[in-house]
Amino acid sequence: MDMAPMAEKIQIEAEMDWDARDVPKTIHQMLSRTAAAYPDNKAVSFQLTSGPADKAETLTYRQLLDRVTRAANLFRAQGVEEGDVVSYILPNCTDTLVTYLGGAVAGIVNPINPLLEPEQIAAILRETNSKVVVTLKAFPKTDIAQKVSEAVRHAPNVRSVIEIDLKKHLAPPKSWLIPLIRPKNPGPRHADYLDFEAGLARQPTTLSFTDTPRDRCGFYFHTGGTTGMPKVAQHMVSGAIYNGWIGQRMLYGPDEVVMCPLPLFHVFACHVVSMGVLMSGAHVVFPTPAGYRGDGVFDNFWKLCERWKVTFIFTVPTAISAKMQRPVDADLSTVKYAFSGSAPLPVELFRRFEKAAGIEIIEGYGLTEATCLVACNPLNGEKKIGSIGLPFPYTEVKILRDAPEGPVECAVDEIGEICVSNPGVVPGSTYIEQDKNHRLFHHDIYLRTGDLGRVDADGYLWITGRAKDLIIRGGHNIDPAEIEEALLGHEAVAFAGAIGQPDSRAGEMPCAYVELVSGAEVTGEELMEYCKVHVHERAAHPKFVGIMDELPKTGVGKIFKPALRMAAITRVYNGALEAAGVPARVVEVIDDKTRGLVAQLDRNGADAAEVAKVLDDYTRPWEWSS
Repeated sequence: MDMAPMAEKIQIEAEMDWDARDVPKTIHQMLSRTAAAYPDNKAVSFQLTSGPADKAETLTYRQLLDRVTRAANLFRAQGVEEGDVVSYILPNCTDTLVTYLGGAVAGIVNPINPLLEPEQIAAILRETNSKVVVTLKAFPKTDIAQKVSEAVRHAPNVRSVIEIDLKKHLAPPKSWLIPLIRPKNPGPRHADYLDFEAGLARQPTTLSFTDTPRDRCGFYFHTGGTTGMPKVAQHMVSGAIYNGWIGQRMLYGPDEVVMCPLPLFHVFACHVVSMGVLMSGAHVVFPTPAGYRGDGVFDNFWKLCERWKVTFIFTVPTAISAKMQRPVDADLSTVKYAFSGSAPLPVELFRRFEKAAGIEIIEGYGLTEATCLVACNPLNGEKKIGSIGLPFPYTEVKILRDAPEGPVECAVDEIGEICVSNPGVVPGSTYIEQDKNHRLFHHDIYLRTGDLGRVDADGYLWITGRAKDLIIRGGHNIDPAEIEEALLGHEAVAFAGAIGQPDSRAGEMPCAYVELVSGAEVTGEELMEYCKVHVHERAAHPKFVGIMDELPKTGVGKIFKPALRMAAITRVYNGALEAAGVPARVVEVIDDKTRGLVAQLDRNGADAAEVAKVLDDYTRPWEWSS
């Protein structure tokens, strides 16, 4: 069945309540059903390198069920019970998916971004009380094993570290070289270190424990980017199954092939892609451990789609922009749609992609706190460019605004906060740290997403900005999306991120950072002049445009704005200090859990009074670096 317009959504909901639907109650039950129906269908494929003819590993559904069952038994053998946590810090590979599923069958699985620093990984391991960690065996060109070893040193509750060796994905003679060039194992460790493959081989192919058919927490996902201490959200098994049901009912059939270069530590790949694929009997392909970040992935992307006869592509706006810098040099006749999520897609980029690739883009919306899926444009039916489409069945979206009498629902096309209720939302217990659930819900059931948006007369959702991303210039709210849209219309600009830079009078002034198309040349001053023409609100004209070799991005490809804010604070504060003749300088901006972004300064002979005279006019705090 195709993605439904609003009338069909209502019809689906009228068939029966969500709780009455005959869906699997556990992850193992879901995978067992699919393996029984399509035992020899390809389930998952992985390439270590990006060449269109390079070696790949493929598992059928029968083989995937076997390995997931063994993995769950292995985790139980290491002392993991239903409420215990299996964390993994892994790049994409076949066994990352096996670990994700096996961890959720055995207990609670906790994917962790391998781009995080050791202290952040350690903080998540402690906060989740992780008992087992699955990670890479030391391997060339990656420091994951070293980072995890350091993190585990500061996570005393971790009992076992289970290592996956990527060597098996290499063919001779490269595989022969790995023992010679493999980085040395880290030093003394309190946890037991085990080999993943050897551990699986010792386990039976049927579950060694009872797979209780009741709902429970099965997943922890941390939110946030690559600095600061992320929040940890908890997901019920039923929420993951809901994502799988949407995929099976509305997106995939057993003959589909899904290209997924998104990271398997994020809900987009884990819930939206993997659960939908695995519930329907489709085939998912993961190209290289780093996905879109992998060597040669963008250069070979279209040929990889041709090799695997891909029907669905999953992508994000930053990846779409990068693809548009390469020629479409392959047969894409099998590709039906490209699904874009994680951030709003600029209209100009949308049109450029569809014209160049001949592939229709479907925009959707979800978030970690809602166990992901919320809305999507219909596959068949009217697609509104720039909209995130219609809510999925059993998902209710309200646009609410604060009022003296409490939250009030907005009128058609009136902007407010997007609030969501669906089977993936866990009212009152979204984050495992209860203090972070304060004021997270309206009317006790509607999750406050922090995204600003509106609903039009046809029921389509439109994101208009991010509540916390608003630039507030002297009390005037400026939507950064308007600045970003304008800059992305310039032929030299590949990526753009607009933020508020500190201002001693207005509080904030708009500024932007851009990454250029390869080989393009333009100055920041020229882009500021361009914005004066293309940004229609004068107050939103950026006061600074900085050009970076590469904009900071999260693992899922979003522009990471906290890093841009740190850069802006450093630039503005140091400029003000220099203009005042004060020798102190900002050397770092930290993300403090209670104060937000804090500038840390080296004294360089300055005293506190002269620094305060310059910097106390700004809203962001400062302190000495030591």
